Amino acid sequence: MTTPIDAVRLPDPYPYYATLVAERPLAFDERLGAWVASDAASVRAVLSSGALRVRPPAEPVPAGITGTPAGEIFGDLVRMTDGELQHRLKSVVVDALGRVDAVHAADLAVERTREVLAAGGQPPFEELMFGVPARVVAGLCGLDRGADAEAVRLIGDFVQCIPASAGPPEQKSAALAAGRLQELLGPGIDRGDDGTGLLAELVRSARRASWPSTAPLLANAIGFLSQTYDATAGLIGNTLVALARGTRWPQQPAAAEALVREVVRHDAPVQNTRRFAAESFHHAGAEIAPGAQVLVVLAAANRDPAVNPDPGALRPDRAAPAVFTFGVAAHRCPGETLAIAVTTAVVGELLAAGFDPAELPAEVAYRPLANARIPVL
Repeated sequence: MTTPIDAVRLPDPYPYYATLVAERPLAFDERLGAWVASDAASVRAVLSSGALRVRPPAEPVPAGITGTPAGEIFGDLVRMTDGELQHRLKSVVVDALGRVDAVHAADLAVERTREVLAAGGQPPFEELMFGVPARVVAGLCGLDRGADAEAVRLIGDFVQCIPASAGPPEQKSAALAAGRLQELLGPGIDRGDDGTGLLAELVRSARRASWPSTAPLLANAIGFLSQTYDATAGLIGNTLVALARGTRWPQQPAAAEALVREVVRHDAPVQNTRRFAAESFHHAGAEIAPGAQVLVVLAAANRDPAVNPDPGALRPDRAAPAVFTFGVAAHRCPGETLAIAVTTAVVGELLAAGFDPAELPAEVAYRPLANARIPVL
């Protein structure tokens, strides 16, 4: 029997999600040992509640990486922390990302995509989906050619420590990668607010906010890379799958970006996230006790007809759609604009180079991940 975790890699999980929304919008799943929130109202309530945290209160950092460079980074990531300090640091991160020139990021993505395609032959989708976006962010952080490619390899190792399923081998690789990432990005933080680029903007934002410590800035600079890695890969891949199934790519840049934004809702690259009850939480007649876990099915909420009429249709012209993929409230991801700009640039350049999405299979397999929906192309 399908669970919300299994559904992430189904060819079409959305009929199953629709059943959850209609019949079990907030219910306990015995197989997962967790509550599952799936409709828009429950997802919004869970993600907005101070009673529910992003990590188990007794284990803010996974035990397997505590005391390692990976643990140092993990413990300072705004996406993995709660409370007043998280709120202050999140404002620094949002301010810095808001000053990134999306046009410049798109130009970098076009340049990197052309480099990848220059060898000719079948497009190397793995490199286009994972490598190009991470190299763009590395470039924004001031890493030159060679260093940006190294950062991509390292971030691929680091993200292995984030899933709950990570074991000792993944945690060891992540710890080694984290130490080297600190060496690569640390000088950019240490240089302070001189110059241009994302790291300088991060330091300037911290000074404007009177943020006292540089270690969390370095951690979240690495976090920019880690959040780009899987999420943007899924968005690029799912956009290509939509084109393979007959969606037309618009010629106007604004319309192409609108299509990518609708793919974010329609076939979310991040399908679910988790929350952990630090206090009792009540919603729609359900009572979630302290210590319980909640699986938040973002992709199901995106398809809730109560907030998005005709939710199964891919319609870039939707007026004010409700989109949960990037989260809501305190932990809403601040990288949405950057992810959409990079995805639009990569897909557009691939098509301009002559790739026909009809060459992709109508049905694709998906990576065996618990929360990211990434097709194998």
